[in-house]
Parts: sequence; structure tokens; C-alpha cells
Amino acid sequence: MAARLQETYKNDVFNAMMDKFNYKNPMEVPKLEKITINIGLGEAKDNAKLMETAVEELAVISGQKPVITKAKKSIANFKVRQGMPVGTKVTLRGENMYVFADKFFNIALPRVRDFKGVSKNSFDGRGNYSMGIKEQLIFPEINYDKVDLIKGMNIVFTTTAKTDEEALELLRLLGMPFEK
Repeated sequence: MAARLQETYKNDVFNAMMDKFNYKNPMEVPKLEKITINIGLGEAKDNAKLMETAVEELAVISGQKPVITKAKKSIANFKVRQGMPVGTKVTLRGENMYVFADKFFNIALPRVRDFKGVSKNSFDGRGNYSMGIKEQLIFPEINYDKVDLIKGMNIVFTTTAKTDEEALELLRLLGMPFEK
């Protein structure tokens, strides 16, 4: 059984994109390639338990086991040595990606305080969209009582779109709530 958002893409978004941008070949139509979720934890150098909880929370949010990222260089000012764990990330593709995107657009984002929509200015010029979340509590899977530290995260939507205009339309049609 395919994810609900994946079915929406195949049935509605694909045809709408073909009509709007007049693609000659169906392979030109942009699609969501992957979603990368990253939590940076500089504080983990002092408290190893923070990294464990971040990995557990990211696994619950994404439905996939995250990878612990390590420092590439030593930075004396931040008291970081090369190889120390400094964060965790997960890359979602396929069905997991569509399930996460559906949950993120329809459940998590509306739970953000004073939410008026996400910015249209966070595209990178090549059709990818990056955004930051201030707290992990917007996801319904996170148990509020077990949270010891509020952690932010970066979420990157990588698409096959050639321009930001195409990527904006793709994400809008998929259900991402952009500002008016």
C-alpha cells in the first residue's frame, strides 16, 4: 500500500505540473527525491545522554534509525575534537519520505505557535528547500513529559526540479503551507 501523499502526487500533482510548465516528456516533471532531517548537538560533548535521547526522538519522528554525525575538524574555541559526535541525521526516501512529508505538512506544522506558513525564500536556487524547526515538540510522537532538552532541527526537501519556481509549485501542490 502506497503512502497517501505518494498517491496524491501520482494522481493530481503530476498532471498539474505537466499542464502548468508544459513539459514535453513525463520524465521532466519534478518529484521529491529525499528529505534529510538533521539535529546538531554541540552540547553532547559534555553530556553523552543528550545524544542518545536525540537519536531516539529522531528515530520516532522519522520511522528510521538515524546516523550519528562526527566532527570533521578539531575546533579549539568550541572545545571540539575531530571525531567527536556533534549531531544526528536521517535521510528519508521512497515511502518513508512521503509518510513523513504528509505528517509534517498536515499535523506537525499547524502545531507551531503563531504559525502563518513557511517562508518562500528558503530555496537554494537549484530547487531544494531548507527550513529549521525550533522544537521537536510539534511532532505528535514526542512525549512531552520525557523531553529533557528542547532541540531544534533542520529539514531539507531535495527535489529534481531545475528551478525554484518549479520546486515551489511542487511543494505547494503536495500540501506545504507557504506564507500568503
